[in-house]
Amino acid sequence: MIKKTPIALFTLLISLSGCAQDYSLGPPTNSELMTITVKVPEELEAETLQVMYRSSTCKRITVGGSGQRVEQDGRHGIDVQLQRQGQSDVYQTKLPMDGGGACKWHLANVMFGVAYAYPTRFGEGVTYGAGGGVVVIFDHNNSPRGGADIKVDGDLVIKKDYYPWLSEAFLGGYRKQISLVSSGGIYLAYQALQARNVYFEPVLHSNFVVKSEGNKIHKVGSYIQFTYPDGTTERDGRFQPNFRKLEAIRQAVEAKR
Repeated sequence: MIKKTPIALFTLLISLSGCAQDYSLGPPTNSELMTITVKVPEELEAETLQVMYRSSTCKRITVGGSGQRVEQDGRHGIDVQLQRQGQSDVYQTKLPMDGGGACKWHLANVMFGVAYAYPTRFGEGVTYGAGGGVVVIFDHNNSPRGGADIKVDGDLVIKKDYYPWLSEAFLGGYRKQISLVSSGGIYLAYQALQARNVYFEPVLHSNFVVKSEGNKIHKVGSYIQFTYPDGTTERDGRFQPNFRKLEAIRQAVEAKR
């Protein structure tokens, strides 16, 4: 099992109580540090950083489909709040690469991102949906959300365009959500084996809102309707907005200015 423990300082020892094996994190004072930096646009907020350490010393024992014993690297998860840097829009934290302790933990991956701080600005009852997430893998294992789509050498700099997506769904209960649309999926996934700095700058185009309305009844050939910022509508079988169309609309508007 992954133990989730919020922390303020890495000098705290985090133990799995009641176990014979000491699973504490104990980063050495001279550990290399991984710096995670997020530049947060107005209207958005930085989400909690989910950090995973792995250990080849302290194994996880599971049972396979045929009842066989299966050994896997141990996993230790912690939650870390990114800290605002002064009065700026930059949020940052530093993580020990070497988690130390008897298990000899190492930093394996992180998950973080941005979300709308106040979804109700888009209407009463609106909640945050998805998008704006990042996964960075620092070893050769998958993250809880799978493997990496992109592999990079050295430090990682991510700068992506995002658009607000206001969606209404009716089947299975009414929901109205505001999400973030980019060129990737809900999470952008990277492997950065040599990185010691990860920088994420989401560029929010808040004036270019795309809206969608889901089906109210099950009907073959009936698709979600998307209404784009220029007023055009499409029902083309997509489950999420056409990012390239959003980019083209914005670029056309900006070219006229």
